[in-house]
Parts: sequence; structure tokens; C-alpha cells
Amino acid sequence: MGRKKNRSSPLNIYESFSDMALIMLATFIFLLVTLLITSKMAEQYQVPRLQRGVDNLQKQLNSAKAENRRLLHDMDEVTAMTPQTQMDKSLAAAGLDTGKNKKDFDLFVQGLKDLPGRDLHLVVDGTGSMHGVTNFLIPVLRVIVIRSGKRLSAVTWFSDGKTETYTGSMGEMFDKLMSGAPFIGNQETLGWAFRHVEQDAPVPGAYLVIGDEPPSDEIAYLSIPAPVFTLPLGKDNPDTLWAYQKLADQTKGKMLRLEFQ
Repeated sequence: MGRKKNRSSPLNIYESFSDMALIMLATFIFLLVTLLITSKMAEQYQVPRLQRGVDNLQKQLNSAKAENRRLLHDMDEVTAMTPQTQMDKSLAAAGLDTGKNKKDFDLFVQGLKDLPGRDLHLVVDGTGSMHGVTNFLIPVLRVIVIRSGKRLSAVTWFSDGKTETYTGSMGEMFDKLMSGAPFIGNQETLGWAFRHVEQDAPVPGAYLVIGDEPPSDEIAYLSIPAPVFTLPLGKDNPDTLWAYQKLADQTKGKMLRLEFQ
């Protein structure tokens, strides 16, 4: 009996290995089938989703192309416009092109032709006191730039120890000004702005500072690299007029007058 048992032991081992191999093979086939089913299901759900994404991107691309064509057309129109036509278009966009509104807005800036050089860099008060004029600010700035006959090279806002400078086309800079300037706060940190403008944009023929209150910090007049022309807005504030006149005098610029008619 003992010999028979010993002779049958190798067969039992072989059978055990064979059973294990069959189990492993069956498990592999089961996993493979599961993977194929899962992959097929994923394909059924992912492909439509990816296609929707491609369609959406195509729509955005078509929209961007259409917008680009519109902008190129607008640029061609602006290039062909006379300065007066450009001003009329700016006023129309703000609803100030007809009737009493146009008469009230028709403005004359004395001294603009005295601006030196070919480039003009606008420096705009972005504090809360200027919030009331934001609806009229861009038309005013456009008219000033057009009537000056200069190329607008940069626009900078300042408020509460913060400042930001924008370059590009006139439309781009004014859009960035309206979206980026806070028009809140009560610290007219013009001195801080002038410590940064030279770092952020090339030196222009002249700077034009526009605001309605005097600076709240010290200005290093001798370090300003170009003449500063100043344009006080709003009511005649003696402190503002004095500060803006001093800034213009110290930098060999000029204080301008803005008159609405």
C-alpha cells in the first residue's frame, strides 16, 4: 500500500498544477473579456463626448475668426477716418453725439498742441473720486488723444500705492484701463506711479496726468524722464490746481484747461 501511494503522488502533483493552470487561464480569459467589454463601453461614452468637445472648439474657432475679420474691418475703417470722424464715432458710442448731450460734451483742451514729441503717455487717477466720470472718461480721453495729434504709447492708472501700465492699440489700452483700474480708494499716489512708469513703458515725448484731486504722496520731480502736462478735471479745487501746476512747472510741462461747451 505504501508503494502504491508513493507511485501515485507525482500524478497528484501534476493534476494539481494542471488544475491551477486551468484556473489561471480561465481567470485571464475572464479579465480579458471584462477589459474588452469595459473598453467598448468606454468607447461608446467617450467618443460622443470627445466629438462634442471638438464641435465646441470648432465653434469657438469660427467665432474667433469672425471677430478677427470684424476687427480688421473696423481697423480699416478707422484708418480711413478723419480725426473729426473718429471723435464723432467715439461720442456716438457713449451716446453723446446728438442734441444737448453733444453740446455739453463738445470740449476744447487749451494747450494740447504744445505737447512735445510724437508719443503721449496718459497717467490717469484711478481712485474713488474719479468713479463719477468713468462713463465719460474714455470718450474724453479719445478726444484728447485725437486732438493732440500724438500717438498714444501707453496708459497708466494709479490708486492707493498701486499702479498698472498698458500698451497696445488705443482701443486695447482703454479697454484694459476700464477693466483694470479700481476707481476706488482715496490715496492719489501719483508719486508712486511715476516711480514705475519708466520701467513699464518707453519714455514718451510727454506724460499727460488726468485727475481731480492733488497727489497724496511725494513726487520725485527730477527723476521724471519727460515733461508732464497736467489736466485737472471737475470743479476748480485750489489744492489740485496748485499741485498740478507745480508738477507741470517742475518738469517743464504745462497745465492744460478742459472746457465743456
